[in-house]
Amino acid sequence: MKRNIPNFITLSNLLFGFLSVGSAMLGDYQNASLFILIGMMLDSMDGWIARKLNVESAFGKELDSLADIVTFGIAPAILIFSTTFVDIGMIGLLIAGMFPVFGAIRLARFNIDEETSTAHYFTGVPITAAGGVIALLTIFNFAIPDAALATIYTLLCVLMVSKIKIPSLKEIPIPKYGTIITLLLLSLIVVVRFNAKLEFSSLMIVAILIYFAFMIVHFLLKKKRLNTKEND
Repeated sequence: MKRNIPNFITLSNLLFGFLSVGSAMLGDYQNASLFILIGMMLDSMDGWIARKLNVESAFGKELDSLADIVTFGIAPAILIFSTTFVDIGMIGLLIAGMFPVFGAIRLARFNIDEETSTAHYFTGVPITAAGGVIALLTIFNFAIPDAALATIYTLLCVLMVSKIKIPSLKEIPIPKYGTIITLLLLSLIVVVRFNAKLEFSSLMIVAILIYFAFMIVHFLLKKKRLNTKEND
């Protein structure tokens, strides 16, 4: 029974990805974005729970990739098309379609090449992070020009398949920082779900960027201290 728990969480992630797609098609872009963010939280849990229960499997790994391409590839693509590229018709649809295409390449490369992921780095931006950024940008769409959204979208596509090393943050204490991230996302969900006015949207965006920058700096400083101790 316990070996199915992580797979259930992964399938829940997939379900929220589908709900995001459906919501975007119905014009409910806020809920579509929120479903992607919920998928992010679920995606961060399944692997961790599998390791804790000692039930990691090849099946779970493949299922996770399939869920990711839906929730963080297809759903964000439909979202960005519906909110930014819809006015240019089929061309906009083709542009939006590049997101799951590059995301699929990123996932395939991650799955077959052990060097793309280490204890310290990812090679290229993970599709989960890229999809989450699209969701957050959509929530604050009224405060961000379409040209800026299109530029960020293009950069995310390129960064997913790039060779740039991204700190994985796996060594950051999960109970402490995981709780903060979860509370942050849940607070955002509550605010948007109940149609509260985001009067300080620009400030919130800056705060989120500062927070993730802090995590990266924290990781790099910790890694530097560990390397110093090893050299001594």
